[in-house]
Amino acid sequence: MKDFIKVLKRFLPPYQMDLGMMFLYNLLGALFGAVSFGVMVPVLNTIFGLNSEVVTEKLPFEFSAEVLKNNFYYYSNLLTEEYGAVVALIYVGAILLGVVFFKVLFTFLGSYHSVSIRNGVVRDMRQIIYNKIVSLPLPFFTEEKKGDIISRSTGDVQEVENSVMSSVDMIFKNPIIIVVYLFGMILMSAQLTLFVFLLLPIAGYIIGKVGKSLKKTSRAGQDKMGDILSTIEETLSGLRIIKAFNAEEKMNDRFGVQSNEYRRIMNSMMRRYVLAHPMSELMGTIVIIIILCYGGKLILEGSGNMSASAFIAYLGMFYSIINPAKHFSKAMYSVHKGLAAMDRIDQLLDVESSIVDKDNAKPVETFGESIEYKNVAFSYNGERNVLKNVNLEIPKGKTVALVGQSGSGKTTFVDLLPRFYDVNEGSINVDGVDIRDYKMKDLRNLMGNVNQESILFNDTIFNNIAFGVENATMEDVIAAAKIANAHDFISATENGYDTNIGDRGSKLSGGQRQRLSIARAVLKNPPIMILDEATSALDTESERLVQDALDKLMENRTSLVIAHRLSTVKNADLICVFHEGEIVERGKHDELIEKDGAYKKLYDMQLL
Repeated sequence: MKDFIKVLKRFLPPYQMDLGMMFLYNLLGALFGAVSFGVMVPVLNTIFGLNSEVVTEKLPFEFSAEVLKNNFYYYSNLLTEEYGAVVALIYVGAILLGVVFFKVLFTFLGSYHSVSIRNGVVRDMRQIIYNKIVSLPLPFFTEEKKGDIISRSTGDVQEVENSVMSSVDMIFKNPIIIVVYLFGMILMSAQLTLFVFLLLPIAGYIIGKVGKSLKKTSRAGQDKMGDILSTIEETLSGLRIIKAFNAEEKMNDRFGVQSNEYRRIMNSMMRRYVLAHPMSELMGTIVIIIILCYGGKLILEGSGNMSASAFIAYLGMFYSIINPAKHFSKAMYSVHKGLAAMDRIDQLLDVESSIVDKDNAKPVETFGESIEYKNVAFSYNGERNVLKNVNLEIPKGKTVALVGQSGSGKTTFVDLLPRFYDVNEGSINVDGVDIRDYKMKDLRNLMGNVNQESILFNDTIFNNIAFGVENATMEDVIAAAKIANAHDFISATENGYDTNIGDRGSKLSGGQRQRLSIARAVLKNPPIMILDEATSALDTESERLVQDALDKLMENRTSLVIAHRLSTVKNADLICVFHEGEIVERGKHDELIEKDGAYKKLYDMQLL
């Protein structure tokens, strides 16, 4: 329960008004519910002809239970004497109907406000998780499974909604009903109600004991669901390879093992969960029977200060507590189940970003002189250095090409510049200032990226080109598309710039996707460009169009270009040859050919 209160304290403050209204309406609903049972007593007296509640004197009005009860019985008896029992029953029945109407009205209004709280909290939770995912640095995602992150963002949030937030109404309503009805029962018979107080905690303890084991089992089930989603995500991404290697059966078996394990865990959990209702019903029935026997004994002996009709109303009131108590115990089961999901969500929310701005980070709006790598070393896992003591100065306006075998550290080298990762040793300076001293958002505003894999979104062409650029106009987007050699094919699509390109741009060819990526970089208009093998996956014609667009993009900009096709970087101002995390050669194309070293070998291999 303590953990549940913590969750509510975190997420309920924005909904204090709704919470207050829900509490008020639930309290009024419970009060009218208790009054409805009080109204039943004169009805029963009239039907059974009992005179134990005959009142002949009307008391001056004041807002107290004793006066209200006295005057209600007075008018009930008066109606019976003057118009007969049937007419009295009709009048009392009309009053009962009015009371019940207000009871259900206030109960509905309480639930109405609880819906706003529930959906608002879940909305906030999803937004917080998404904001956290977007803010986390890239190193976090190299260690975590995508499917597990998706599971926490969707399945676990859904579980919190179904289990924890769906219980808010019950937890803020049912205890009110129980307290109000118990107070009414005390007014009817303090002796009998004291006996009830002794029984209820025993029943509650037995019911609650079973629910405690749910949290651990539910956590195991949600972890396993993360594994299942990871397998599905891997399958969708690698379906072509699965089919090419006839591995369908292997993947089916792998998925089957995970599904069976999830089924076993969920069977164990749900069997405990479904035990909540029958156990609470059994305990409620046992308590009712005990009260019936004990209360009946008091009435038969004449020692309970309660008439038979009042005892029947008392039993009705107590039985009305049973349902809220059952729902309350069921809600507690749900809460244990949902808190396990909340724990997994908190694991994600509690991750501290390793790449953050310093407290006194400086703003930067322009790039004026140079980029300088000073004695830079970097390792992904703290064991093997991917970059070793790298030194390089890139003057403004120059194009530097990075070449070398795969795995030599080229992509890591450029990923350090926008602080996707932070260096382990040394520093990277922009205009003489360590990039870790700049505001990260300002630093990244100086840079544009075009990658080997065109990262596009399931949106229109216009929105993909204008991605990250505030208040971009159609004229701006068209101008950028023309520079990227993309305007002609965009105009030929069904809806032009309003055409949806599908998941990751699946409706476009590789060359078209790449030209949209270039148009996006053109529109951003950054002073520094990072091009990571932007033409390596294209056919000859697409490569020519894309290379022409890249040449336009790099004009008057400082550019870092990773290239496997050395023919595309012949005209670079400086070519750096990477090998095992170090720059082993540097110079212009002709100079490196004359050296007859590592670059010459790479160049000759491509010619062959």
